[in-house]
Formats: sequence, C-alpha cells, structure tokens
Amino acid sequence: QVQLVESGGGLVQAGGSLRLSCAASGRTFSTYNMGWFRQTPGKEREFVASITSSWTGNVKYYADSVKGRFTISRDNAKNTVNLQMSSLKPEDTDIYYCAAETTGDSLFNPDSWRYWGQGTQVTVSS
Repeated sequence: QVQLVESGGGLVQAGGSLRLSCAASGRTFSTYNMGWFRQTPGKEREFVASITSSWTGNVKYYADSVKGRFTISRDNAKNTVNLQMSSLKPEDTDIYYCAAETTGDSLFNPDSWRYWGQGTQVTVSS
C-alpha cells in the first residue's frame, strides 16, 4: 500500500508560479512511475505530467497544455515528486492529484494508476 500526500496548492495571480509536492510512503518509491493529474468537479480527471521510474530512466511526459510551463521532478531520497508550475493561467485552476504506480499501458489514462493522493486546490486569478 502506498500513501500519497500533496501539498503546495493555493491562490496565485495569473503569470505567477506554484510548486506542488507529493510525499509517498513505502521503501520502493524509485520503482514507481509517478504522475500528476487535475480535475474540475463533475469533469474527467486530466493528465498533466508524469515521470517514469528511475529504473526506466525518469522519462518525463507533459500534456500539451502545460508543456514549457510545468516541470515534473522526483527526489528518490525524500520519496517525493514535485510539479513546478510557472506562467500560470486561470484555466490551470483545478484540484491537482498525485498518482503512483501504473497498472495499465497508458500513463495518460487515470484508470492506469493504482494509488492517488487526496488532492490539492490550485486557483489562478485573472
């Protein structure tokens, strides 16, 4: 069982930056693919970014909507994955969720992920 706890959400003006962190339990963190998704209540959960396990090279993927503005990183010594968000836009307003360990083929499909955090709210004002 893996527990994920997100932090770092909040209110920021458009053009600003926020850094989200996700702390994971467990001794095998480096073997997990890790990801970030976001969701507006009533809508489907949307892929934001992911980073593969260290065993597979820490390959990073981004949604087109955040490419060039968001950066995902992991610190295996601290069992954390971070999402640095810059040049934020009002449309980035959402609840952001951390995810761990894929069981399916697609990193981009939320159904492929096994563990989820409770979410952290990000609000970008115009």
